[in-house]
Amino acid sequence: MKKVLGALLLGATIVSAFIAYSMYTNHTAKQTAAIEQKQAAKKAEKKTEKKKKPVLKVEDLTYQLKDSRTGQVMKEFKPVHYKDKDVYDQEIKQLASELAKGIDTPMQNIKMDANGSLTGGSKQIILKEAELVKNLQNLNTKQLDVKVPIYETAPNVTAASAHGIADVSLASYSTRFRPSDTSRNRNVQLSAEAINNVVLGPGDSFSYNQTVGERTAERGYQPAPEIINKQLVMGIGGGICQTSSTLFNAIDGAGLQVTARSHHSKHVGYVPAGRDATVSWGGPDFKFTNNKDYPVIIKAYANVNTGVLTVDVRTSQRAI
Repeated sequence: MKKVLGALLLGATIVSAFIAYSMYTNHTAKQTAAIEQKQAAKKAEKKTEKKKKPVLKVEDLTYQLKDSRTGQVMKEFKPVHYKDKDVYDQEIKQLASELAKGIDTPMQNIKMDANGSLTGGSKQIILKEAELVKNLQNLNTKQLDVKVPIYETAPNVTAASAHGIADVSLASYSTRFRPSDTSRNRNVQLSAEAINNVVLGPGDSFSYNQTVGERTAERGYQPAPEIINKQLVMGIGGGICQTSSTLFNAIDGAGLQVTARSHHSKHVGYVPAGRDATVSWGGPDFKFTNNKDYPVIIKAYANVNTGVLTVDVRTSQRAI
């Protein structure tokens, strides 16, 4: 009888334990399912939020073009045609060109006065258009500031480096004109005075138009024949191309680097064929750079009595 009761008690215990275990596992399963359901709901909610959040596009944003020197905003720019490469490239090249027109400033060269002191001079300012175009081609949605690359270069001359600069001639060139042609001669004389005693340090650039300036009656320039479209016509400042052509032959003989030169449309008689350098205000310019590692000075003399124009490029004895 005891054995039977023991067996019944054991069985009851096992059944109770099984029922308790089943209830526990069912409860746990429900809890797990609830947790999983909540997690799934949160994931779905996050996906929905991501879908609702707008995707930023370059063409929808406004960028600030900032001066690389000062950080100041020069212009706000909205790249609406960013996806259309051909249209966009044309647009940003035009933008770079327009900005450069308001920024670019040629170097004003230093001159030497009668006492041997250096005077004047101002730095060259250049907006690198190709570099700005590249910056605008590589816009992104995280950086809304665009650098406008502007570089400044001051004349590379000091009193010490210019000491004795007129001691030695590197090259000299002379041309002739008629002493009787007083109006034309006056123009030659004024332009020669403008380039006389200009000092160029290593790497310095020279612009004839910038140095001589606009040829106007107010500045003393006279009406004289000049070549336009193969024809001789009267114009204020006629004859100044003789000065630029004489200068070209002198600096070419000295081995300086010519960076811009144009020929007349008709042969001129004061230099051999192909050795001229025509200039006009707002048009062709004659430019060169001092590619030497020492400074040079330009000496120009127009003798209206003998009809001789001479340009001499000189430097110090120690430089060569």
